[in-house]
Amino acid sequence: MKLTQENWGHIEGQEVPVKLFTLANEHGMTIRVTNYGCIVSSIEVPDRNGQIADVVLGYESLEKYVAGHPFFGAVAGRFANRIRDGRYQLDGQVFQLETNELPTGQHLHGGSKGFDKYVWNYSIEEQSEAIFVHFSRFSPDGESGFGGNLVVTHSIGLDEQNQVHYNFTAHTDQPTVVNLVNHSYYNLGGHDSGTVDNHQLTLHSEFYTPVDETMIPTGEICSVTDSDLDFTSRIEVGNREFDHNFILNGDADRQGYRLAAELYEPNSGRAMTVFTTQPAVQFYNGFKLSNKPRYGRNGHKYENREGLCLETQHYPDSPNQAHFPSVRLNPGELFEEKTIHRFEVK
Repeated sequence: MKLTQENWGHIEGQEVPVKLFTLANEHGMTIRVTNYGCIVSSIEVPDRNGQIADVVLGYESLEKYVAGHPFFGAVAGRFANRIRDGRYQLDGQVFQLETNELPTGQHLHGGSKGFDKYVWNYSIEEQSEAIFVHFSRFSPDGESGFGGNLVVTHSIGLDEQNQVHYNFTAHTDQPTVVNLVNHSYYNLGGHDSGTVDNHQLTLHSEFYTPVDETMIPTGEICSVTDSDLDFTSRIEVGNREFDHNFILNGDADRQGYRLAAELYEPNSGRAMTVFTTQPAVQFYNGFKLSNKPRYGRNGHKYENREGLCLETQHYPDSPNQAHFPSVRLNPGELFEEKTIHRFEVK
């Protein structure tokens, strides 16, 4: 394992300098992460012939991320996904958040200045078989409208088994709601190889949460059987539009992980398997990527469906849906969720 770090710039009004960390293992796999928004800017992995390609969408400079992007590789929080009308209630107190998703009028991913817009503190843990960068920040009571002083740690690591780790912990001094996720866009053919339509996907989910026209869950739990959302057996993603929350099957293993998703790109032979302690995964195939011009590394222009997201999470609008798994965090409790993305070739 090898770690290098470099200065990557500075964000006006934020004291901590921006760093870019490069983690590499002995099998030709490299990831790059920054403490600005905990962004994973690059994941390089070999194909079946040993050719290296970058399999996440992203930029080569801090300036491009600051100029705006659709959560390429970033943390989403304090609450990932959507909350109806930007409003939730805890113990009789109503919390009004920003309704920052203009097409739907909902709160999305923590607001216009969510966790992705901050420079995080960091520490490094080097093990013989893995390296982790532990990002941390203090989110004060009232930030983006959320209640409670929240202390958050997001640890991102790479190990010698070609696994990328996304771990979260948080604690609070007042009851609050928390839903944290990494929002990387994957293209196993390479970030500049075209659409992900040919990717073959398995989701270990037999049920999903349907939504209304504003992308808020109706509260129903529906079967994927006989629908376009049935990925229980490996099928090609194709050119349809997906942005759905899938409920994961089965019991967790002794470490608390469930098998969530398996993704395969036949031309390169690259495969990615996702394990998580979270109860669900949001599958989005990037069908809105070209709503603004976005030029990634090497000047490649990202078009619709050139990257897909597998966001392990709690259900959208959970604070307003009592029968969904709880996202409430109380003082004295620890929020803890983990996800692993394992890369290999077949």
